[in-house]
Amino acid sequence: MSLFLPFWQRLLVTVLAMLASSWIAGLIWHAIFNFPLPSYVGGVVGGLAALPLWDLLKRIRPGTV
Repeated sequence: MSLFLPFWQRLLVTVLAMLASSWIAGLIWHAIFNFPLPSYVGGVVGGLAALPLWDLLKRIRPGTV
């Protein structure tokens, strides 16, 4: 049994975090500037959110029940 999170779980959590962070950034951008966030900026925000999260998830070990 592996001591770390499986690849598919890390990937799923990372993709969800990317989508959520870019969506939240889009909402904040629209509230401030009153026009939609450019898609490439949303991608940059999501990518920058994913990098530290992926590294953190590689170090996390699932708890034993």
